[in-house]
Amino acid sequence: MLTVTAYAAASPTADILRTTIERRDVGPADVLIEIAYAGICHSDIHTVRGDWGAQTYPLTVGHEIAGVVSAVGSDVTKWAVGDRVGVGCMVNSCRDCVNCRAGLEQYCENGNVGTYAIVDRDGTVTQGGYSTHIVVDQDFVLRIPDAIDLAVAAPLLCAGITTYSPLKHWNASPGRKVAVVGMGGLGHLGVKLAVALGAEVTVLSQSLAKEADGRAFGAAHYYATSDAATFEKLKNEFDLILNTVSAEIDLAAYLKLLRLDGVLVNVGAPPEPLPVPVFALFGNRRSFAGSSIGGIRETQEMLDFCAEHGVVPETELIAADEITAAWQRVLNSDVRYRFVIDIATMA
Repeated sequence: MLTVTAYAAASPTADILRTTIERRDVGPADVLIEIAYAGICHSDIHTVRGDWGAQTYPLTVGHEIAGVVSAVGSDVTKWAVGDRVGVGCMVNSCRDCVNCRAGLEQYCENGNVGTYAIVDRDGTVTQGGYSTHIVVDQDFVLRIPDAIDLAVAAPLLCAGITTYSPLKHWNASPGRKVAVVGMGGLGHLGVKLAVALGAEVTVLSQSLAKEADGRAFGAAHYYATSDAATFEKLKNEFDLILNTVSAEIDLAAYLKLLRLDGVLVNVGAPPEPLPVPVFALFGNRRSFAGSSIGGIRETQEMLDFCAEHGVVPETELIAADEITAAWQRVLNSDVRYRFVIDIATMA
């Protein structure tokens, strides 16, 4: 076992403090990554706080990981020491079910193994990227293109693919009208990606406070959802609505913004169930769907697309001992738009 420095929570209410964790030895098909940067995702907070179920502590979270390969197993053919790489939200899957064979490991019928807080096949609980090193099977490692600075790459491994996958699946493209609900860590990347894919993009945010940013990211329109007139003005307007907020919304009101065969896709993950208003689906043959990250092949496609089109997240770099304070700022919606931990500060 490898002992590495990490930051972990000892309980649902504890601060995130410096400690050590154990990583498995590098096996024949494994890659040892020296982590340079780790993004902070709202999912990290939900998980540690027990919003999505009881956890095993101490727990190190973080599934937006960018770094450099420092060792490889004897059977590794895809990676070499010195490669710039990333790890996202999963580190294993069964690889044999119909979804895995289709390159959709995120929908593994036997359950993919999350980067943290999941019991792995050896019986240990996976630990995430708020740490100096991680050992990952070579098939779940991504190449970070040279055109993307490692310091801003990490959020693409969750926030980037979480928004890219549904935009591609539901055909955000020239001639299509796409609305992005929320302008946070997910939403701002959803706007940038939808614009890069050629769609006409509208931001639907609680207020107009971030309108200048939204337009700078390429949005053609920006509306405040706190204004009831917005929902009257935009009825039957959109082909696709991407909901990125992790809070309850009035689904009926948003569904009525869809034109014929339009779809509202939820990628935000509120802790409480969202009631689905069935009658709102009947008009215009609307659909309500969900989407979860992307497979390894699609995640690599997303990274290459971002490199080609200059799409990167807006980030704020912090030291490791600022994690607890950064989490509170995330809860207060006080970040534009993604915190990234400088792992070198753990030394």
